[in-house]
Amino acid sequence: MGNVRFFTDEDNYGSTALALRAEGIDALSTPESGRLGASDESQLEWAANQERTLVSFNAADFAKLRARWLTLGRHHAGVVVSTQRKPGDLLRRLVRLAESLDAEAMNDRLEFLSDW
Repeated sequence: MGNVRFFTDEDNYGSTALALRAEGIDALSTPESGRLGASDESQLEWAANQERTLVSFNAADFAKLRARWLTLGRHHAGVVVSTQRKPGDLLRRLVRLAESLDAEAMNDRLEFLSDW
């Protein structure tokens, strides 16, 4: 039972991963991983291979992609989606989620940040 490890996609604030790390949470951004311009599916696949929960403001596309993956029997380390929020609010909600759910609980899960 390990901690959630986040991967923020490129439509997220560049500072989110850095701010999460300052809170002691393992986080990596798309630019840091050298994956700018990759497709949503490629980003989810990479995150799954790295056992990272993907964080995105692109809720509609990632909700559909996650559903398709489940239908195909593909697995991932979780997806967290949100509407655009102020950076401080985004950080508080992600920290609350990371303190409440572990990596195992996030497997194949879709979480809406508005619930946190």
